[in-house]
Amino acid sequence: MFIRFRHSPNYSSTNPVQVSLAAVPSELHRFWWLSGWLGVGLISATLGGLVALISHSTPLQQKTLSPNEAAVFSQAPRNTLQLDRPLTLMVIGTSVLTSDVDAPPPSGLTYHANVNSLEGLSDTLLLVRVDPQERRLVMLSIPRDTLTSISGRGDAKINEANALGGPALTAETVSQLLGGVQIDRYLRINVQGVTKLVDALGGVTFYVPKDMKYRDDSQRLNIDLKAGKQHLNGQQTHDLLRFRYDELGDIGRIQRQQAVIRAVVEQSLQPETLARIPQILTVVQENLDTNLSLQEVGQLTGFISNLPRSQMQMLMLPGYFSNNGQDSTNPSYWLPRYGDIQALVNSHFRDHQDETLPQTQPSRVRIAIQPSGSLSKQDSPPQPASTNPTLSQTIKKLGQAGYSNVYFGQAWGEPLPITRIIAQQGDLATAQAIRIALGFGEVRVESTGVLDSDITIQLGTDAQSRPSPNYP
Repeated sequence: MFIRFRHSPNYSSTNPVQVSLAAVPSELHRFWWLSGWLGVGLISATLGGLVALISHSTPLQQKTLSPNEAAVFSQAPRNTLQLDRPLTLMVIGTSVLTSDVDAPPPSGLTYHANVNSLEGLSDTLLLVRVDPQERRLVMLSIPRDTLTSISGRGDAKINEANALGGPALTAETVSQLLGGVQIDRYLRINVQGVTKLVDALGGVTFYVPKDMKYRDDSQRLNIDLKAGKQHLNGQQTHDLLRFRYDELGDIGRIQRQQAVIRAVVEQSLQPETLARIPQILTVVQENLDTNLSLQEVGQLTGFISNLPRSQMQMLMLPGYFSNNGQDSTNPSYWLPRYGDIQALVNSHFRDHQDETLPQTQPSRVRIAIQPSGSLSKQDSPPQPASTNPTLSQTIKKLGQAGYSNVYFGQAWGEPLPITRIIAQQGDLATAQAIRIALGFGEVRVESTGVLDSDITIQLGTDAQSRPSPNYP
């Protein structure tokens, strides 16, 4: 038996490639079929005749969904060669220990190890919307401690949904929390998969924002990371993503997750990554469960690889701590702010997005300024603006534009050549207006800034010696 791969007629083609699949065991058949298909798709940016053969194939799906569960996910697999309409993907990360499944530690060990399982409490929950019409990708991080209603369970933390009912119940719960957002696909990956995936990508270069040290002998967990820019392997990245033992707990961890995701995307979509495709696919097979078809995987990969980084937006579910971590006798929840959630959903997760939202008056915008690198020392108290010309000039420019609600956040240790103007709550229009008022910096839609701000300005060296715009 032979499968013929042809290039799209829109591109120059070479001779068709013939691949013999005779006498190949079914599992190897599936793996090499996937590997070869993705390799061709990434290198040539076409899917060709193979797509027609596998457009309804979901070989990476490990969870068998009942008809009712499958009906939760709305869209049938695409039959076209292009991503022609928005797609909403739910990403679930799990971390399961032997103690979670009432199993003894492996090989007589005295500590509980991770199990290659996708069925436990969710450790990470993301909703990703890929919008080819707007040419943007939006990620919404949902804290694991979010208090919500789960069918058959009642009010509980949202991370219980995967353990109780898998991806279908999680999708139902997330959709209800967000006011009926339709979820098209799911993808689950466990912590072992994340570690192996980063290693398969060759690691990631990242600026660790602070010293991180935590030890738990029962899990053989020994996190010991130093602040500063470094190249992290899979285990170190796992430690960075898992660390939540500071004043912000899981929310601080979400902020680091968003920063790591951006770094991985920016560093992995390079030609040299293609050489690691076989290793990456092995990790995918062992540690991933998804109802994405192969065609859809290729479409998403091609879309993201050609997407300007400014069009990748990362948000966090609006909410607040139930007890600010002050009462250790009661569980801590992330309590949703439903009004803000609906405004966010209408702006980022609807096919017909709400363009009538009122623009925030400049005087009501909460702006946090974080001096970075050489402008201030990390963990030091903010410098008075009067003693720092850069801070003084920045505040002056903001005031001239009507932005008077300005305060200082903790300094950002990473040296930044370009100022980051972060739309912490997803208000892109206001961030762009502030960029114009300042005359420098780059706008980012993400939740890596000061938690209670609307806009966080992480000052870089480009903020120095800038003339003020002329205002009437």
